[in-house]
Amino acid sequence: MAAVDSSMIADLPLFSGLEAADLQAIMRDARSHRFAKNTAIFQQGEDAHSFFLLLHGHVRASKITPSGEQVVVRYVAPGETFGVATAIGLQRYPATATAVDDSVVLSWPAASWPKLVERYPVLAANTLRAVGTRLQESHTRVIEISTQPVEQRVAHALLRLAKQSGRQLEQGVEIAFPIGRQDIAQMTGTTLHTVSRLLSGWEQRGLIASSRQRITLRDLHGLMKLAEDPASKGEVSKPDPAKPDA
Repeated sequence: MAAVDSSMIADLPLFSGLEAADLQAIMRDARSHRFAKNTAIFQQGEDAHSFFLLLHGHVRASKITPSGEQVVVRYVAPGETFGVATAIGLQRYPATATAVDDSVVLSWPAASWPKLVERYPVLAANTLRAVGTRLQESHTRVIEISTQPVEQRVAHALLRLAKQSGRQLEQGVEIAFPIGRQDIAQMTGTTLHTVSRLLSGWEQRGLIASSRQRITLRDLHGLMKLAEDPASKGEVSKPDPAKPDA
């Protein structure tokens, strides 16, 4: 762990509206940590001892349901907060956070949160804005899972990831962190078999390219058409064997 230079975070949305002296004061309680790929930062149900800001890398937030299924809730990109259980009145972490590639995070003790937001109300406002955006995203995903065929759900998921963490390459937009077909299945409420069948078909049609947990979107326009109208491919959607709504 190490102390952190406040200039590293001055331009991040969380700290918008704060003066340099305010940032220096906020950083006094912050510490930086490095997490290797596939390392858990905290576990679902663990006491919420800290809250976090991702500086480098990517983090997967996932939940285990009462029936034992794992659901990928979201991916955290650099500059975003996570583990803010204290800010929403929770004593324990509602999900597990795992580094999906080598990552660097800042952490603050949970006990610092009440003092920080009392002294810097803009920090609370910025956090509330971020939480509100995530809530809207969650509502969108619930609607997708409840009403859309699996092709649309998977296309929407890939497009969202590319928008959040896309890297422009000569052959298309690569999702800039390792992501497997099982991860996509857990994001979209379907099965590994269904996602594998879809992505293999899309790869044959030149919509995507994939290898070693890397996915590149080669035809954004084609994927957008699928996200809006899966029938645009001229094929009838096959049912998801494990999900009657797919």
